[in-house]
Amino acid sequence: MNVTVIVPSLNPDEKLMLVVQGLLEEGFQDILLVNDGSSPEHLQPFLDAAQHPEVTVLTHPVNRGKGRAMKTAFTWCMEHRPGIAGVITVDGDNQHRPKDVRACVEAMERDPARIWLGVRDFSQDDVPLRSRFGNTVTRTVMRLACGVRVTDTQTGLRAIPAAYLPLMCRIQGERYEYETQMLISLRREKIGIGEVVIDTVYIDENQSSHFNTFRDSWKIYRIILRHVFQTIASFLKYSASSVFCFILDNFLFTLLNLHLLAGMANITRYYCATYGARVVSALVNFFLNRTLVFHNHDPLPHTAWRYFLLVVVQGGLSAGLVYFFTGLTGTNGFVDTLIKMGVDAFLFLISYQAQRRWVFRKRRR
Repeated sequence: MNVTVIVPSLNPDEKLMLVVQGLLEEGFQDILLVNDGSSPEHLQPFLDAAQHPEVTVLTHPVNRGKGRAMKTAFTWCMEHRPGIAGVITVDGDNQHRPKDVRACVEAMERDPARIWLGVRDFSQDDVPLRSRFGNTVTRTVMRLACGVRVTDTQTGLRAIPAAYLPLMCRIQGERYEYETQMLISLRREKIGIGEVVIDTVYIDENQSSHFNTFRDSWKIYRIILRHVFQTIASFLKYSASSVFCFILDNFLFTLLNLHLLAGMANITRYYCATYGARVVSALVNFFLNRTLVFHNHDPLPHTAWRYFLLVVVQGGLSAGLVYFFTGLTGTNGFVDTLIKMGVDAFLFLISYQAQRRWVFRKRRR
């Protein structure tokens, strides 16, 4: 297996050597331990592990967090293991079975376009209540607020193809929140996530975990809240851009219709004023949304043709739906205007999602 196994660890006990021995017996030949600032009385497991030629130990002089330990390992692998297919992160408390580590690696080798997670089954009776409750809440919030659909949001067993290591090093987060930020970043970058069901193992009800329920939970949910606020802010800016361009469109139509094109015949004046105003307002809306709302810096042709195709389709849908509903209700006059307002409000929401997910979607680097 052409992979590096990464094991971040803080103040380990004898279970760390059980992890190393299990990985060696399973056939892994490149194991990278990260001592994340362990105290002197907990250094012996690292010294014992370093006796194996397959094991390399990196050391943080002070504790910097699991996220930073993982990024330290990723950076080291890019510099010293340029030919590997990928890495797999494993917790050092012996709660990941070697066979499950291998299963995740094999899944990555079959489909290297995804990042593979070893996910636990939290419905089992032996799962501690705090773990079951915490995962259920976080999984639900992640799905509703961030659109991330994973079974186990905090699993430490993750197989990552080598092509994604530079991205992993750019992701923000230094401690346990890094793993949550990773999932959100994968969705934003349109990178697939695969899952491998693994054994659910809790030793002493997970008492050896360094996860601080309040401090680390707050950091995780702060990331989710920040994502929600960013989405709300983006929608508000999109709304402001649309309102501004609506006013601009009507102002330009009035200016052209009543003044600049006043000498033309009625039908010609109406069409010229309508399309002239719409072209200008659409261009302004495109550049406002591209730069201020969705912060897209892809080449103009990549987004421009999608945007104007959306404008054409949206206009056709608006006219078609208004025609359909007015014919269905048999109304005319002011009611038609109300129907059009309702249709355009619905299409306004659809257009926002289309622009966010398709028109101004950032291309994967």
